[in-house]
Amino acid sequence: MSERKIRVLIAKPGLDGHDRGAKVIARALRDAGMEVIYTGLRQTPEMIAAAAAQEDVDAVGISILSGAHNTLCPRIVELLRERGMHDCLVIVGGIIPQEDIPRLKEQGIAEVFLPGTSTEEIIKFLRENVRPRT
Repeated sequence: MSERKIRVLIAKPGLDGHDRGAKVIARALRDAGMEVIYTGLRQTPEMIAAAAAQEDVDAVGISILSGAHNTLCPRIVELLRERGMHDCLVIVGGIIPQEDIPRLKEQGIAEVFLPGTSTEEIIKFLRENVRPRT
């Protein structure tokens, strides 16, 4: 019996129009055998949470370069939890100041990946931290 694939939603919240990094990560996760849903640009937290619930994902990857991470990321976590997605990991990648990382983690972000992080590190994190479903 084959193991169920990890399902990851990759999202670009807010007005940030730069999605090359998100597409690189999406491709790397697919190449690693994960199922990836990419929402495209300019998503609201509500759109991201709705897509995550509809797609029944194990993790949500937020790509953010706009500086709005302290507002958008906690709101996404809040909306996912309101939908009962308590085991859904939320990871963030992008331009995040070091001093903001502890607060984001307190607010439910599982991990923050800064520029220069290898795709292998992200894949490893997801494989080690996504909880198996029963």
